[in-house]
Order: sequence, then structure tokens, then C-alpha cells
Amino acid sequence: MDLNRLSSAEITNLWTHYIRESMAICVSKYALKDIKYTDIRSTFEAALRISNNHIQKLKKLFTQEKFPIPNGFTDEDVNMKAPPLFTDNFWLMYIYGMTMHGSSLFSLAFNSSARQDLRDFYYQCVNDAMNLYNMSLDVLISKGLYEKSPYFSTPQKVDYIKDLSYITDVLGKKRPLNSMESGNIYFNLRKSTLTKALILGFSKVCKSNEIRKFMDTGLQVANKHIGLFSSLLVENDLHVPKLMDSEVTNSSIAPFSDKLMLFHTGSLFGIAISYYGYAGIISMRADLLVHCETAILRDFKVLAKFGQLMIKNHWLEQPPFADDRKELNNH
Repeated sequence: MDLNRLSSAEITNLWTHYIRESMAICVSKYALKDIKYTDIRSTFEAALRISNNHIQKLKKLFTQEKFPIPNGFTDEDVNMKAPPLFTDNFWLMYIYGMTMHGSSLFSLAFNSSARQDLRDFYYQCVNDAMNLYNMSLDVLISKGLYEKSPYFSTPQKVDYIKDLSYITDVLGKKRPLNSMESGNIYFNLRKSTLTKALILGFSKVCKSNEIRKFMDTGLQVANKHIGLFSSLLVENDLHVPKLMDSEVTNSSIAPFSDKLMLFHTGSLFGIAISYYGYAGIISMRADLLVHCETAILRDFKVLAKFGQLMIKNHWLEQPPFADDRKELNNH
């Protein structure tokens, strides 16, 4: 076994990381152009510095392996002359949300890498994402913008589930949500409100009618998810996260290419599927599992349309193929 040769998982991690990171650079450059609050600027300056460092390391790895560097996103995908599409508070919530996604994806890349240099790289990437998460969270807290998930009373003793109705009784009056269920619902809702605000901004400035229609579909799905899961918390007299729609400005000029906005939106729906999957697994009420499955199916439909549009517009870079063993054996 040759541990120096890149495996399929390692190639995929590097390839997708480069594309995502090149997009992050475009977004950070645009955000920094208009952010006024010094503490939020500092967070984005750190994010841009981290992304540039990652890109340089990825380019070095691709060159070292004689592997073609993906095109990803470039300065052509960002319009630095566009006025602000989002407020400073939105960008703070955005960078906070993206670092959560980043730390999860980097952890997966670390766990699927065998080569020492790649493990070292993704170990550092995880630390970078966690440091940026801490920075953004500290700023959110200092500005009074951070919303904690619902509080529960501390139990007086350890107890056990004694009846299957705890899980299966979905007719009539349902038992209250437990802490795991409410925590995950709140966590996913907070991400959904960010995604909705981002799509709301993108939908106003897309040049392509077809992509605008896709954004409208994404908005409808996000609204369904927010409405459904918010109602579950409200039924249990628990608070829900605030919507971020008001953090979108009235600008009608696109700050990014249709390609970048489509890719960003599709990526968020793809990530959401994994989060809903986890929420479904730990839910101990059968109706919650059904709700998570329904959310996943809705997101898969959006994801399918996203793939079609990326291919139709020749924007989807082809991931590396497996070697054709039959063809090789014929030579």
C-alpha cells in the first residue's frame, strides 16, 4: 500500500476545499469593502487571511502532485463596485454560521486522510475554523446579538424511559420536546434563517430569470422549514430565533456572479441535509423523525435542480474519475 499516493477521499477533500475556499475569498473581499464596525472587520480580515493561506497550501499540494488546480472562483465572480447587499450584523451572523460548517467539513477531511502532511493541514484548518468561530461568537455576544437555545430546568434525579409511547405516541397530545430535540431544532432553525436571508438577497440581484426562479424555490423551501420547526418550539412554549430578513438592503445590483450565488445556495442546501439527518437520528419522537425526513426530501429536490442548472450553464467542474480498470487491462 502506497500511503504517499493520494487516495480518492484525499483528492476529493482537496478538490472541493479549493472550490469552497476560492468562493470564501470572493465573499470576504466584498464584505470587507463596506463593513463599518471595527470588530466585525477584524473577524473578516482574519477569515480572508485564513482562506488565502489555505489556498496557497492547496495550490502547493496540487502542483506537488501534478494535479490540475481547479478553476473555482476568481475576481471575475465578485463585483467590488456593487453597493452593500447585506448589513454588518448579517455579515457577522454569516461568518459565525460559515465557521460552523467549515469546522465540520475540515474534521471530516482530517478523519478521511491518511497522509501525514494532509492530516497536519486539516488539523490546522480545524483550529483555524474554531478560532474564527470564537472570534465571531465573542463579537456576537459583545453586541448582544447572540441568541442561546432554549433553557431547560435542571433535573432532580436520573430517570429512565419506561414506555415505548415516549417514542411512538404521535396521536393526540404529544409529550414535550426533550433537550436534545429542542436544541437541534433551534440549531437548524438558526442556520435556516441565515440561509433564507442570503437567498433573499441573491434573489433580488440575479441576472438569469432561471436562476432567480431557483432562488424563489429555495426561499419557499426555507420558509416551510422555518414555519414547521418554529411551530414545534412554540407549541412547547420555547422561543425561536429571530428572522434576519431585515438585514438585507434594498440594493438591486449583484455583488457576485450568478455562478457564485447559485453555487453558494446549492452548497447550503447540501449541508442542511446532513444536519437534518443528524437531527432525525437523535429525535426520540416519531413525528420529529418524519419532519426531518420531509425536510431532507425537500432539500434533495432543490439540490437536484441546483445540479441541473450548474451543468446547463457549464459551471460545474468535473470531479476526478476513478481509473478505468477495464481500459487499463486492455493495454
